[in-house]
Amino acid sequence: MPPSATPDSATGFTRRSFLGLSAGALALASTPRLFAQTVNPSEKPLRIALVGYGAQGRVLAESLLKIGDIKLVALCDMWDYARTYGERSFKAAGVDLNGYRDLDEMLAKEKGLDAVIIATPDVFHAPHTNTCLKAGLHVYCEKMMSNTVEGARSMVQTMKETGRLLQIGHQRRSNPRYRFARERLLGEAKLVGQITGAQAQWNRAATKDLGWPKKSDISAETLAHYGFPDMATFRNWRWFKKFGGGPLSDLGAHQIDIFSWFFGRLPSTVIASGGVDFYKTHEWFDNAMVIYEFPQPEGHVARAFYQVQTTTSSGGGYWEQFMGSEGTVRISENPTQTKIYREAAAPSWEEWVRKNYLRADVVAASAAPAADAKVDARETAPLATYGLPISLNKAIHQYHLENFFQAIRGKAKLNCPADEAFRSEYPIFKAIEAIEKRQLITIEEPVV
Repeated sequence: MPPSATPDSATGFTRRSFLGLSAGALALASTPRLFAQTVNPSEKPLRIALVGYGAQGRVLAESLLKIGDIKLVALCDMWDYARTYGERSFKAAGVDLNGYRDLDEMLAKEKGLDAVIIATPDVFHAPHTNTCLKAGLHVYCEKMMSNTVEGARSMVQTMKETGRLLQIGHQRRSNPRYRFARERLLGEAKLVGQITGAQAQWNRAATKDLGWPKKSDISAETLAHYGFPDMATFRNWRWFKKFGGGPLSDLGAHQIDIFSWFFGRLPSTVIASGGVDFYKTHEWFDNAMVIYEFPQPEGHVARAFYQVQTTTSSGGGYWEQFMGSEGTVRISENPTQTKIYREAAAPSWEEWVRKNYLRADVVAASAAPAADAKVDARETAPLATYGLPISLNKAIHQYHLENFFQAIRGKAKLNCPADEAFRSEYPIFKAIEAIEKRQLITIEEPVV
């Protein structure tokens, strides 16, 4: 079994597995500078290829260009327009690389590759990843692993068969802010007391379908080769079931992953509702509301609610929060959305402020309310609000990519290996099933 094949949740939920409290993990979480990629000038740079230069490929490219011990040598994309744009962008950044339309051609011609970064549409993740793993390369593949359970499962199987590393792009698992919240606040400090529920959301304003520049059309023959009926479908593949998983997959995958990671186990059931209520030309539903049940070691059930809307920004904001008898931790990749609330009856948190687990600039619960802000007798009094003393000095994807490269060099373990990602993504497929069947679905441990 390869080094990537041992998730910390493999043995199920225990208080210790939830905490992840090794001394190294705690030092890592409490000192963000230790997340920095260390570069040894005597080490040979890892030779990297990037496959897919759409929106996500470009985001990853920005982080790749900031990592010092790798060398980008190849770029592959079926769309001439995107590939040419990428080649010019890299050249402007001082990187000369070879461009390819076809993955097999790239693998045949590029000798000495160490790893491949895959940011293609979901339907291609499994075949592209499996091909690269079988070619002896390590792979970093964007989430979702696939738009089918079978595709995702095949990636885990190929990882195990080849012994290569396969990191999945759930980048929050390498984010110092998330690691600190999981290991220090909910783990060591147990700030929220008994966890009774969780919640997450990611809402986006209504948008028009993506277009494309004039004279940049892909030939009908090339489109057909990759399974696309036309350019409109190619550009908006995320909305079609043959190619993607819809908003619950695109956005929800990140946050539902946090539920399983923080709880340290899979949910036992899911019930959900969603529909194609706005974008009548799309196949995937444009909104979804999901409720998972997570049995807790203390014997109770914590329910986790997730909402995704693509028809309203709902005031903005995307976050995950864990709620308990003594407080709530809300965490986000956006630092302005990260807040910690202490219940009025909870023990003092001054100890954790002194230890720098919480930022001291609290909003006191006793602050005088405005004249028109009278609290109803049935409403909980305003809570003290704390900040998280973790500031990031890198792009959010850079930490996860660096973890991947350090694992290749034998200096780290993958933060999101494919087998653990598969377990975490499995409940997303079950939520889609719950929406389609309109019934409560039981979630069993997925078989690989």
